[in-house]
Amino acid sequence: MSDVNADSWVSSGHRPMGFPEFVIVIASIMALNPLAMDMMLPALPNIGAAFDIPVANHLQLVLSTFLIGFGAGQFIMGPLSDRFGRRPVLLGGMAVYAVASVLAVAAPSFETLLLARALQGLGTSATRVIATSIVRDCYAGRRMASVMSLAMMIFIAVPVIAPSFGQAVLLVTQWRGIFVVLMLYGIIALAWSVWRLPETLPETERRSLAPADVLAAFRQTVTNRQTIGYATAAGAVMGALFAFVFSAQQIFTGIYHLGRYFPLAFAAIAAGTAVAGFLNSQLVGRLGMRVISHGALSLYAAVAGVMLLTESLGMLPLPLFMVLSALMMFSFGMMVANFTALAMEPQGHIAGTASSLYGSITTLIGIAVGTAIGQSFDGTLLPFSLGFFLSTLAALAIVLVAEKGRLFKPHHRPIV
Repeated sequence: MSDVNADSWVSSGHRPMGFPEFVIVIASIMALNPLAMDMMLPALPNIGAAFDIPVANHLQLVLSTFLIGFGAGQFIMGPLSDRFGRRPVLLGGMAVYAVASVLAVAAPSFETLLLARALQGLGTSATRVIATSIVRDCYAGRRMASVMSLAMMIFIAVPVIAPSFGQAVLLVTQWRGIFVVLMLYGIIALAWSVWRLPETLPETERRSLAPADVLAAFRQTVTNRQTIGYATAAGAVMGALFAFVFSAQQIFTGIYHLGRYFPLAFAAIAAGTAVAGFLNSQLVGRLGMRVISHGALSLYAAVAGVMLLTESLGMLPLPLFMVLSALMMFSFGMMVANFTALAMEPQGHIAGTASSLYGSITTLIGIAVGTAIGQSFDGTLLPFSLGFFLSTLAALAIVLVAEKGRLFKPHHRPIV
């Protein structure tokens, strides 16, 4: 397991692609989502000026509306992919994303822009669900976690560069140019997938779309203690992360007065997640998903507690906030792939539907939590710090219930 290119465990299910190309393709289609989210951060004031939006918190809708489309779309993408295969649903979703980008470029009003953002989110819901399902089609257990970690390392690197990339676009054109870039990226990813990505779900394993069958698969997913436990816990920790992203522009420019340099600060913080993805891919085979993710969740809770305490005491200067935020991102990066793998592990025979429901649950919980925290922004970090702390405590409690009170317990099942 220390050599992820070892022929002894690399799946033949993604031929003609080799292992490195497979990981890169999976990461590139997953990256449509964070790219569409984080490139927008430096453009929010420009969008507000263009459409005369008087309340700064309302600009967070450019982000949250996208996530609503992303979360809601996942409910249908999994069952469709289990019935018709991974490729047609993936390619259809990427086509919707490209069309929505065109609509955003031409949007005459803020409401039209929000509609385009919801459609972009809907399109990327296919990429997220299908990418996870394809990995589950080809790998299982710790091997799946290792592959997901490598993909996540690339995928999570996107938020590191996306705000700076968005700022660079704004230096040469207006905010609509960002949507042109997103459209071009989507077209390139679509062409690569058409050319190289095979169908990974055999005809013999496809499932019916009959309502009774779909509901049975949903019921099986939500009644599995491990799956629903890690899905809701992931939603809680994701809520804190969404709140950070929603409020980042206001925090760095309004509280710490970084101006157009805030994308650099955001990149420095987000780099911790990419480092975590790489470390997790190297360690998960030896230590297991539970040991790593439970340790990361404990670190997440400790960081939340320190941030709340220091903000309450008025002792949260920019350097300390940067360090704590980087640790938050690092611990999230050590959790996310493992939580996904743990949730999906019992659902191999309904991977598409389970991935769909998992993604919807985590995203919609994350949106609800993140929006509640983000909309409470009052010019200080207290609402964020308090929301971060409470949502993390909730995640820790949920994992304890899912694991019947025992943390850090490794698997004793054979690797398959």
